[in-house]
Amino acid sequence: MRSNTGTEWNGSGAFGMADKTKKTVRKRGYGFGTAPVFLTSVCAIMGAIMFLRFGFALGHVGLLYALLIIVLGHAITIPTGLAVSEIATNLRVGGGGEYYMISRSFGPRIGGTIGVMLYAAQAISVSFYIIGFTEGVKPLVPFIQEQLLDRLPFGMVYDPRMISIPLGLVMFTILLTRGANIGIKLLYVIFAGMMAGVAVFMISPSMAGAPSGITETTANPLPFITVFAIVFPAFTGMTAGVGLSGDLKDPGKSIPKGIMIAIGMGFFVYLAMIIKLYLSAPTESLASNNLIIYDLAKGITPNINLGAVILIGLFGATLSSAVGFALIAPRTLQALSGDKIIPNRTIMDFLKFGRGRENEPTNAMLISSLIAMVFLFLGDLNAVAQIITMFFLITYGSVCLISFMEHFAGNPSYRPTFKTRWYISLVGAVLCFGVMFQFSPIYAIVTLLIMGGIYLSLGYRHKRSRSFAIIFQGVMFQLARFMKINLQRSMSKPDKFNWRPSVIAITTDAKERASPKDVLRWISHHYGFGTLLHLSIGKLDKDTLKASKRIEKDLIREMRMTKANYSVATLVSPSMLTAVAQTVQISGISGLDNNTIMFEFNQNRTEEIPKVMEGIRTAMAASFNTLVLRSTEHNFGTRRNIDLWIMKDDFRNVNLMILLAYIILEHQEWSEADITIHTLFPRGEKAQLAKRVKMLISKGRLPISVRSVRSYSYDSEEEVRSIIKKYSHDSDLTIMGFTLEEIEKEGSDIFTRYPIATDTLFVSAVQDIVIV
Repeated sequence: MRSNTGTEWNGSGAFGMADKTKKTVRKRGYGFGTAPVFLTSVCAIMGAIMFLRFGFALGHVGLLYALLIIVLGHAITIPTGLAVSEIATNLRVGGGGEYYMISRSFGPRIGGTIGVMLYAAQAISVSFYIIGFTEGVKPLVPFIQEQLLDRLPFGMVYDPRMISIPLGLVMFTILLTRGANIGIKLLYVIFAGMMAGVAVFMISPSMAGAPSGITETTANPLPFITVFAIVFPAFTGMTAGVGLSGDLKDPGKSIPKGIMIAIGMGFFVYLAMIIKLYLSAPTESLASNNLIIYDLAKGITPNINLGAVILIGLFGATLSSAVGFALIAPRTLQALSGDKIIPNRTIMDFLKFGRGRENEPTNAMLISSLIAMVFLFLGDLNAVAQIITMFFLITYGSVCLISFMEHFAGNPSYRPTFKTRWYISLVGAVLCFGVMFQFSPIYAIVTLLIMGGIYLSLGYRHKRSRSFAIIFQGVMFQLARFMKINLQRSMSKPDKFNWRPSVIAITTDAKERASPKDVLRWISHHYGFGTLLHLSIGKLDKDTLKASKRIEKDLIREMRMTKANYSVATLVSPSMLTAVAQTVQISGISGLDNNTIMFEFNQNRTEEIPKVMEGIRTAMAASFNTLVLRSTEHNFGTRRNIDLWIMKDDFRNVNLMILLAYIILEHQEWSEADITIHTLFPRGEKAQLAKRVKMLISKGRLPISVRSVRSYSYDSEEEVRSIIKKYSHDSDLTIMGFTLEEIEKEGSDIFTRYPIATDTLFVSAVQDIVIV
């Protein structure tokens, strides 16, 4: 489509700059103003349903619920109209109308998926309104049968398709040969005839036997949601004018004004029509006579049948709606082809072809006419109405969802000159998707599955298109920010009775070493929070920072594959000491402070221990609980058993040790595992430690059997080593405690003095943690 703003839409989803040296700029399409948007929308709004099904709805649900249908319908269309108007003032709106705005907000994958459904609804709507036109011909059926069909040599019985199919062919032929300009000119005449029909009906006399109450219905009424689905196409026309976006001189101005004026006018006309019908005819007549408005108008004067004016209004309304959708459906298909949504290149080139300076979608018009003809053969207005209702609900819900997300995400690039409120768009989206499932859960699910299939197929051709993760990124960012700031403002911290781990795992070999990532993944699976921090020791400069970010991307990809629930970060720092000093001062991803740091080293690389020792002292000085993982080639074995070794100096560590074992046990990889608790005390002392552990297990509702608590006494440190080696030589994970005093007294030997060949997690608790 051509533009008057210095850029040109190239049909592939990108803009190319026009030659700024040119003094003249080509006019955009036909250069229409606000009036065509208003006329296209209002003529589509006040179409076949208003003249042919308002009485039907009133008879089946009563006045109260008929008014509710009007309010509910506008509760969907007003947010959609506001959202469309808002998006139109933020984007350079090109050809394709609603599809253009959806695709430019969601990207080709999602926009194309919704665009296909939208196009189907628009093309089918043409046949819907032509079928409505043929229902208006019913008063003329006796004349047609007697004066025309009965006089034929072979004789024929009247069928509505005798009118609908030729009428569709004539209409598309005119639009194919004359283009959109003739369609817009016709709308002025049609609108005048339609409003004349409404005026005649409003002055028509009443029949005897009007309803006695606002809830009175026919004897066997249809369910409310079914009636709503049949009537809903009366509200779908409000965005018909958006389809002319590529032919508007100033879409940002014309679309908001035209749509909102059309919606407002439609709302008040609908209310007046419903109330007038309620006061004018009996319930049974309303429910069974689709032309009750025509019959009422016939009684205005005895000499002149003013019902003819109603028929003129009906014919004008249905034809205007049909023409409106016949104008916008091909343009949507043309835009879909221009964005390479159509899979076959030959078909795509055929459909995106535009004739003349106005880029008239001739070939797309031809395909749209064929689709309309197929549905004209159905001939059932109610059936076609329910089909297009589902398609339009999906489209409108998506538009409202776009507006809501843009508002909620706080994207600074979203700067519409016309603004709605996020909660209005949210209400519109919820109502659309809610009504879909209320109407037919199976139909809604099938429709969504079809959309999902289209989305997946488009993913192969638009791999670089924005995904759902990118779309919701801004929304999730705002939610996370809101929760984190409010948690911090509350200044509330988990007490010792509600403690949960928030662990930072620091490693200099995050890419190659799996053990620390496994432990962090188990701890942060459900009960805790975790951050994997890859430390690059060295000077921070452009090269080291770039290398660090490259490692971070690799770790994030790995995290996706393993479905880990921890976050990933990288840090360039001169030493482990400075890295820990920086880390302990940063708040956690949960919005609360981190409380635990985990270091790690490989049992065969004891040269790594001095760096770990540097970090331990700093972490403990900052009142952090400290974990040290000694990994081996065992790699946690079959994950069937966890051994806890609790000694006399572990009174402060025991709660954290047991709690970590329980948290790890809750991960599905450890679902078949058992925990065994071993207590060690000097020979001659009472086994108070074992009693305390058994009390914690029984009163703390931990999934550990009291019989799994074992006690041993010893005379020497050598005997302790022997006992641990004997009972934990084949353990999949061993958990042991240590204290700062032991660090100061024995140094790094505390991490190597028990030579078992399994992975060992050393635990030191600084904070108060209570299980019972």
